Amino acid sequence: MTYEEAVSYLEQHAGRGIRPGLGQIAGLLDLMGNPHLSFPVVHVTGSKGKSSVSRVVTALAVAHGLTVGTYTSPHLESVEERYAYNSVEASPAEFAQAVADTAAFDQLIDDDPDTRLTYFEFATAVGFAWFAERAVELGVIEVGLGGRLDATNVVESAVAVVASIALEHTEYLGDTLAEIATEKAAILKPGGSLVTGSLPEEAKPVMAARAKELGAPHLVYGRDFRLVDEVRAVGGWDITIDGVYEQYDEVHIPVHGRHQLENAAVAVAATEELLGRALDADAVREGFATLTLPGRLEVVGRRPLTVIDGAHTPESMRAGSAALDEEFPPFLWKVVLGSLGDKKLDEIAAALEGIAGEVFAVTAPSSRGVPAAEVAAAARAALPECPVHECGPVADGVQAAVLAAGEDGAVLVTGSMYLAGEARSLLTNTEKE
Repeated sequence: MTYEEAVSYLEQHAGRGIRPGLGQIAGLLDLMGNPHLSFPVVHVTGSKGKSSVSRVVTALAVAHGLTVGTYTSPHLESVEERYAYNSVEASPAEFAQAVADTAAFDQLIDDDPDTRLTYFEFATAVGFAWFAERAVELGVIEVGLGGRLDATNVVESAVAVVASIALEHTEYLGDTLAEIATEKAAILKPGGSLVTGSLPEEAKPVMAARAKELGAPHLVYGRDFRLVDEVRAVGGWDITIDGVYEQYDEVHIPVHGRHQLENAAVAVAATEELLGRALDADAVREGFATLTLPGRLEVVGRRPLTVIDGAHTPESMRAGSAALDEEFPPFLWKVVLGSLGDKKLDEIAAALEGIAGEVFAVTAPSSRGVPAAEVAAAARAALPECPVHECGPVADGVQAAVLAAGEDGAVLVTGSMYLAGEARSLLTNTEKE
């Protein structure tokens, strides 16, 4: 199977919607010999921060000598980005082989509407197949949606991580923070441990109850581990983390955004719990030194200064706006804005107040992308003093924003990971080998 054939085969599963439940993927994995049970797992969920935590846990585990398979979603530019071995994404050839291996079993059930898999389910199975083939010593698996009924929840996690909780995907997860917390807490399994970030008050008793129900250790940010110091540095932050077993002083984290610092502390605690001991201080510094977070306040150009951020909730947009205000020169940014239909677009646009000097509304490249006209209308309502342009395609919005900024200005592309991915391709001129 060629790379193009593998992408095409995966795409055949698109259009089957979102189908919460484990029955279909469990059936396929059983046919495959349950590859997901061949390695211990750190399972990560959260309304925001889950990809960042997953990447940090991976970097720390690799620095401590483990071989690690990491599964995250969605991808920015190419689907094989979802899969990494020791922080290096799968090559097109490796991806194609993993799809071929999985397709051999998928074809046995794909004709039956009751058993055939969705895009995300099949993509998840591909990851498990590749990690088992590589005989990884650890899987770091990011939840796609919620937790309890997410396709990744077939794993038996050694450590379950809930990075954050906010009102999101309420049509699937519930209308209250407590209901959403219940869905996310379900990734904790018997024999595992729970690590939680800074959570809203409504969510805390839900997490505590789940841990008590299973007799599981429960490590809580602010009680069992914490960030104790942070200083802005060139290209990121110098931080001190008081972990579960040890304090890690003056660790440089080469990313932007104060909100990422708590994610770092959560990841350190999760890795400590996985290993059952204090981490090696030099390995911690080495792990953080290798960290990259594509599409998360990522600088992709200097003239004009161009930043891509996949923030797609009001909370993450507020965090991103605060980071731009704190860590970058005092620009009024030319903002390329797009969104998906299940997001709180009015609140997302309002979170840009104070940093947006001009908005270029685009349609995010997804079947759920909000039309540029609606994005523009929301931006005009939320930012009445800010000029807003309806641009349509992402390429048109990016081009217009770059021209408007000039070499000495600044461009921000934000509102959707899908938008961030397409803009990243346009702005970095990346090409597949």
